[in-house]
Amino acid sequence: MILDPLRKKYVRLTEEEWVRQNFVKYMIHEGNYPPGLMGIEVMFEFNRLKRRVDILVHDRSGNPVMIVECKGFNVKLSDKVFEQIADYNLKYMVPYLVVTNGDLHYACKMDFENKKPEYLLTIPLYEDLLTSLT
Repeated sequence: MILDPLRKKYVRLTEEEWVRQNFVKYMIHEGNYPPGLMGIEVMFEFNRLKRRVDILVHDRSGNPVMIVECKGFNVKLSDKVFEQIADYNLKYMVPYLVVTNGDLHYACKMDFENKKPEYLLTIPLYEDLLTSLT
């Protein structure tokens, strides 16, 4: 078990949870993402099925702006993983998507006009992310 400081409860320490907890720490400490604007395992309904977004980041007005999909460190970041986060984004329509397995991280900014992702070299800092939206 590990204490999740955002959910304020103990959760089972799986490989995926290890990745999620470490990525949240990275986002807070290195990217200056406000912990109060991050949701962990946010439940939503998609095609009548209950789904969970690993990490959902909001702007200061409470609008979702980024989805992070975490996989265990032994999971290959395949097309299936990217399809999963793209499906989740049909619900949220956020401009930023990140996929990580703790070793590899891929980030993209969605170009909704041309219906394609623009892959980024780095995960944007929170302030840079907000600035890019204006």
